[in-house]
Amino acid sequence: MLNKLLINSVMINWDKIEESSYLRDIPALSGIDRISFTHPVTFFVGENGSGKSTLLEAIAVSCGFNPEGGTRNYNFSTYDSHSELCKAVRLSRGIRRAEGGYFLRAESFYNVATKEEEYSRGPGGRPQHYHEKSHGESFLALVQNSFRPNGLYILDEPEAALSPQRQLTLLMEIDRCVKEGSQFIIASHSPILLGLPGAQILSFDDGTIHPCSYEETDSYQVTSLFINNRKQLLGRLLEE
Repeated sequence: MLNKLLINSVMINWDKIEESSYLRDIPALSGIDRISFTHPVTFFVGENGSGKSTLLEAIAVSCGFNPEGGTRNYNFSTYDSHSELCKAVRLSRGIRRAEGGYFLRAESFYNVATKEEEYSRGPGGRPQHYHEKSHGESFLALVQNSFRPNGLYILDEPEAALSPQRQLTLLMEIDRCVKEGSQFIIASHSPILLGLPGAQILSFDDGTIHPCSYEETDSYQVTSLFINNRKQLLGRLLEE
């Protein structure tokens, strides 16, 4: 499987991180030197602040993507907020080279959609009108217009823009691209996306990065608890 992946692993050289850096105070990150990818789709899961998006961003920048999102050809910045971790990250690549790719993050999607519209009006472009659609519609349209075979796709909480039905559509798009040779690294809280069969799930909780099953994720357990015990759970929470 490793030879079929575009990226096999990521290494962190902590000698390149300042001693005073906040990165050293993120338990899951500070205790890791190497992460191996074993499947075409890897999910990063964990509580807010656990470091998953920080590492995802560093991987994306190391791959040549713009920190705010887009393809490797994007070059814009509305707010320079990415961490120094990208300077310490080194990637172990597979024997295949990616033929395309995209870094798509929910928090800066508006800026990326704006640039998509600008770039699409250039010579040979096909004008897109993402801002004329709803957030979810434009997000999914960008995915369907940009995701191609043999590509590397890094997604940060894509479910934030999507209804449950649209999340199922995104899951189908991911599966289609994987069957065409693509690789995905995704930070997500979505119990729908995390259910993708055969995906590797890495948890950033409990102070370390470790593999876990779908049923062990908080996203699954909390959602299952709520659906199966909604009245009792809400009764306890709201009474308090």
